[in-house]
Formats: sequence, structure tokens, C-alpha cells
Amino acid sequence: MNKFPTGPIHFPTDFIWGAATSSYQIEGGSDLDGKGESIWDRFCHTPGKVYNGDTGDVSANHYQYWREDIQLMKDIGLQAYRFSISWPRILPNGTGEVNQKGIDFYSRLVDGLLEAGIQPFVTLYHWDLPQALQDRGGWPARETADAFVNYTEVVTQALGDRVKHWMTFNEPWVSAWLGYFTGEHAPGHQDLDEMLSAAHHLLLAHGAAVPVIRNNVPEGEVGIVLNLYPMYAASASEADRGLARLWDGLQNRWYLDPLAGRGYPQDIVRHFGSALDFVRDGDMETIAAPIDLLGLNYYKRGLWRDKDAVENFPQTHTRSDWITEMDWEVTPEELYDLLIRVQYDYKFPKLYITENGAAFPDKITSEGEILDMERIEYLRLHFIQAAKAIQAGVNLAGYFVWSFMDNFEWARGYRMRFGLVHVDFETLERRLKHSAVWYQNVIENHGL
Repeated sequence: MNKFPTGPIHFPTDFIWGAATSSYQIEGGSDLDGKGESIWDRFCHTPGKVYNGDTGDVSANHYQYWREDIQLMKDIGLQAYRFSISWPRILPNGTGEVNQKGIDFYSRLVDGLLEAGIQPFVTLYHWDLPQALQDRGGWPARETADAFVNYTEVVTQALGDRVKHWMTFNEPWVSAWLGYFTGEHAPGHQDLDEMLSAAHHLLLAHGAAVPVIRNNVPEGEVGIVLNLYPMYAASASEADRGLARLWDGLQNRWYLDPLAGRGYPQDIVRHFGSALDFVRDGDMETIAAPIDLLGLNYYKRGLWRDKDAVENFPQTHTRSDWITEMDWEVTPEELYDLLIRVQYDYKFPKLYITENGAAFPDKITSEGEILDMERIEYLRLHFIQAAKAIQAGVNLAGYFVWSFMDNFEWARGYRMRFGLVHVDFETLERRLKHSAVWYQNVIENHGL
């Protein structure tokens, strides 16, 4: 890996630099101003589901500290901020009566961002489904897709005059696979049929919401965010290559292909052995509604070795020795491979890196400085690969670092820190880490 390229690395003048968060991970205020219960509120309060019994009840309390947080974004020089809307804060029961106080919160947040010169990028769903909808079947039920379209109408009517960048879903693979198959995430189910129908209804809800957003925000951009993993075989053996192909289908093609109008990949349909009888006439056309952007969340590659194969070749790819606290390999060069593949295989009009970042331990000096040099190096190497991809013809329009601030890291609670901003979860004090200051310099110079 070329860690020390010669000369500066520049990005296009209209390239957007930002940072990202999600509602349940930072907002807190779980029972304030009429907010309803989400599946993550319920999951966190179920013993044994989350590390240390942690919850998002308070988290970084962005719900009340949003003004200070916008000032920190301004201090860093962020040009854009990607955040998600809490569905149960808007519609406490998932459908029905609108909670005006929830609308007012996001309206104030959007106004504050615009006053600070920061573009709001809104994600409508980042995993916090209203518990009332889960009680009626959740994402395996088709009615939840209908409810999402109604929710989209409410939010885009309220904010579409000011917000011009919209993303329907964040990582539907995680919602379906971890929520309904492995049970690691809310609602904690373990059922293959539920997972498959949930995945379909998430995509269906996306496709059905696209024209609603276009109608309410005619000058806007609309898309979806996928967590994509470039998959590699550990050797050239047929067994390893087959396993890599399988996981590429399970995690990448199952979502990319239908969005691109290709339907579900038939090799994976055969693997599941399911009739997919929840798919109705017209569904695939709805899912393939044209989008303006695709968001890519990139953290690591997949490296596959079929340990049960009778015969296998010596490994040509091995695991990196640079590992984050999440036990994820650090593999920057594979970001380039992923961007090239998505650009040229799928030809979506515009790409954004909507999440990229790493959990590393922060070192706090006696003077109170927060040193996170590993995070700086991690980001630097990934930025280099993004610039390389742009030079190769990838229409990459922006980069959102995950995360703007330390937050509740789902089932791992508060033991992992991804933020550019350090949060003391006892006092709620915020402080810029060295990575935030470094990122400010990147933004000012439009490159490295």
C-alpha cells in the first residue's frame, strides 16, 4: 500500500465534505415531547441484548444540544451534515396523528444548519422503526412499506422546501439480516422467511417513496444508502471463489441488482430455496424507480476462505494486521475497487460515500487534548483511494465521515468511539479530537 504518495491530493471544487450521524445513536430524548417508542427503545431495555445494558435514552442528547453541535460542525468547516429522522418522533404510532413537536425539532435543526452554511442531507430511516408498527408485523409485513410512504409524505411536506438531498433508507441489509435473521439488532428475530420478506419490503418502500419525494421536492436529489463490501477469495481455488461470489450476492447484489432494474440475482434465489411469494406483480418495477444518487457506506472488505473444502490453494490474500476496535480489517485500497465496480457495473448517476470511519481508542493528554492519530491515518488513506477513483472516472460527489460525534454504537453500546468530536457521556461535554482539526484542514485545502 502506498502510504506516502508524492505531491498533494486534490478533489474537485464542487466536492462536498461532510459528516454523518443517526437519530437513535445521538439524539436521546427518548420520551420527550411526544416521541413514541421505537424498536431500539424496546430492544435496549430487553436484558442481555446490548453490551453493559446501555441504551440510547440520553446518548449525546443532541435533541437538546443541537445548537452547540451545529457550532462544532461550523468549527470543523463541514459543508454538509447527513442525519436521520426518527420516525416515532414524527408519528409516535407509525401512522395516524403527526407529532408537531417532532416536526418542529427537525425544522429548527434544518434552519440552524442552513444559517451555518451547512447543507442538510436527510436519511428517512436509520433502523428506529416505531414499535407500534413492529407490533403489527414490522418489515416482514407489506403494510409497513405503505406506512413508510405515508411517513415520507409527512416529512418531505414539512422539510422539502429547505432540504434538497434525501435518502430513503440506511443499509437495508442490516435492518433485514441483523434484525430478522441473526437477531443481533432490533427487533431481535431469527427467521429466514422474515428476513427475506423484510428485505423485499424495505426495497419496495424505497421505490414507492421515490416519486413522493420527487413530487414534494422537485428540485431535490433522492437515493438510498447501502453498506457494500468488496468480496475477495482468499485463494484462486474454486471453493474460495464460490464462497466470495455467494457473499457478494447476499450482501451486495441482492440490493444493487433490483435497484438497477435487474431483479433479484437468481443464484442467490436458488441458494435461499425460497419461492419469494411475497413479491407481487409490479414490485420489481417499483423498486427500480430511477434515483439520482447512491450512498455507499464503506468500512471493510470481505475475505473468504472455505475451510471445509477438500482441496484448496494456498492463500494469496490474508487478513490485514491493522484492525479497528470493531475487529474490522483496515483495507483502504479496496474502497477504490468498490467505487470502480459500482460506477461501471451499475451506472447510477452519482455516488456519495455516506459513511466511512473507524473505532479506535482515544488518548487524552493531561492538557485535555484528544489524540486519535490512527483515525487520521485511516481517513487519509481512504481519501487517497477516493481521489484515485475520481481520477479513474467515478462520479463521486461527496464524502461523509462516520461519525460527527461519539455515539451509541447499537448492540455494542458505548464502548466504541467513532467520532470526530469526543463526547463525555456523563457530563455531555463535547471536545474536538485531533482528527476534527485535521479534517478541517482537509476541507479548507480541498484535499491532502
